[in-house]
Amino acid sequence: MKIAVLDDYQDAFRKLPCFALLKDHEVVVFHDTEKDPAKLVARLKDADAVILSQQRSSFPRAVIEKLPKLKLIAQTASLKEHLDVAACTEKGIVVAAVRSGVSYSTAELTWGLILASLRHIPHEVQQLKQGVWQTTVGTGLHGKTLGIYGLGKIGDCVAQVGKAFGMKVICWGRDASQARAREAGYQVPASREAFFENADVLSLHIRYKAETRGIVTAADLARMKHTALIVNTSRAPLIQEGALLEALKQGRPGFAAVDVYEEEPVVGGNHPLLKMPNVICTPHLGGIVHSTYELWYSTAIDNILGFASGKPVNVANPEVLGRH
Repeated sequence: MKIAVLDDYQDAFRKLPCFALLKDHEVVVFHDTEKDPAKLVARLKDADAVILSQQRSSFPRAVIEKLPKLKLIAQTASLKEHLDVAACTEKGIVVAAVRSGVSYSTAELTWGLILASLRHIPHEVQQLKQGVWQTTVGTGLHGKTLGIYGLGKIGDCVAQVGKAFGMKVICWGRDASQARAREAGYQVPASREAFFENADVLSLHIRYKAETRGIVTAADLARMKHTALIVNTSRAPLIQEGALLEALKQGRPGFAAVDVYEEEPVVGGNHPLLKMPNVICTPHLGGIVHSTYELWYSTAIDNILGFASGKPVNVANPEVLGRH
């Protein structure tokens, strides 16, 4: 099979142990994201299978319908919001995707961003390199209130660390999330307004889908303390478009740490949050660790090999199987 791998920014795919499993197939790896549908079609015109890396490339009907040779899309993890599964089904393209477990690395990065922001670590590192000793006073965590919006598996990891630091943990989200919070011994505020008003650090861990787009509004942000930090290692569109930038300009919340953006990748330093002194930005590093990459891509490769051998696995649209 001819296999195309998209959006391997670090040229990591060929260095993974699992890559050797594709020795009998022709593999082409692309290291940048092509947003122009026509150019993306040109890249993939000869591909029998495509490996999509998370949600880095959109795969709409306009692309799918122009790839008559494509038989399989192997998606790392279970994310499919960027992929028109219905169009794939109509064209007889198998979509293979599987949930890949808890992303501990995202929880770890969340705490890296929290500590970096509250202790001004990036700034102090640069100051010290320039010969300057101690220019800021940091904020400690013990006794502060950590707000977790969405107590799923990642949110629970973040909450446990906050508790270990001696923070008061409060949670908000759907009824199931609130029930888990109470069972774990965390507090659920009396109202959504109280949740945003009382958090010293507020971290978003909500699954992004159509109904959660813009779930955090400008009004929510305006209720936060001027000393508060909001952290987003989930998805940028969870926050109402443009609301975070304006809220930070107004000083409520006073700080932000973000790993995700409305349009990715962000290149050329061209994003307004990068220019704000009260914001720390990282380039969507949540899952970017060796163990996660091996898990993502080894699962995608297993899906490709299963399909090639006539025994497809983890198929999201099983109704197409009878056509192959």
